[in-house]
Amino acid sequence: MDIAAPRYDTNWPSIRDEVSAEEWQARCDLAACYRLIDAYGMTDLIYNHITLRIPGTEHLLINLYGLLYKEITATSLVKIDVEGNIIWKPDTDYGINKSGYVIHGAIHKARPDVAAVIHTHTRAGMAVAAMKCGLLPLSQTSIRFVGHLGYHDYEGPAVDLSERERIVADLGPHDALIFRNHGLLTCGATLQQAFNTMYQLEMSCRAQVDAMNSRTELLVPDEATLAKTAHLYQPGARRPYGVLEWHAMLRRLEAEQKGSAYPPYWA
Repeated sequence: MDIAAPRYDTNWPSIRDEVSAEEWQARCDLAACYRLIDAYGMTDLIYNHITLRIPGTEHLLINLYGLLYKEITATSLVKIDVEGNIIWKPDTDYGINKSGYVIHGAIHKARPDVAAVIHTHTRAGMAVAAMKCGLLPLSQTSIRFVGHLGYHDYEGPAVDLSERERIVADLGPHDALIFRNHGLLTCGATLQQAFNTMYQLEMSCRAQVDAMNSRTELLVPDEATLAKTAHLYQPGARRPYGVLEWHAMLRRLEAEQKGSAYPPYWA
């Protein structure tokens, strides 16, 4: 008896005309975000997830488990509910990673203010996640997170649904979370804000690893300066984060697409 080979090709026809304009825009934005995470060196092969709520619905978009971030397109994204049930996906044997909806679904379900969730396993992020001190206020970038960052103790791979409540409790009202011995997570009222927060959290971790590796005495500002700076860098204190640079980053993707063998993110 012949066993059919797995269907892992990615030549799917666009579904732009099969979904609402709001869903298609969400798909394009999310696919672009995956490409940007790749462009800024925050990927881990095919692992990790970014989710985005489709406006006006309770459905989420998430990546197929098996695609590199640099090949994700608007059409390739999977539509799920917060419990991880697949509503729609391309005609493929690729599925989704259970950890994606255990972690992300919990946050989307508990935080109606959150539209997008990003989770990474970067070298610097994992390094700081392994430090007992956590993220230190060593730079203006990291001071942004003073009093606005949660920590979640490691419980093994996130496949146990009972862990959901603890993840949500440890995140609290914040938009950033460090999974100890694991990695980083950010969320936001918009995808652009969640990306901006992840970029800044990642840069904070990279700077901390570099500073601690210098083997010199580290300088930390006084408490009043930390509190003032952290407040000024909260979303909405001066402007919504992520919006101003978003179109410039899309132009970067479009320019780099000209020399790429991968399909454009808007396909």
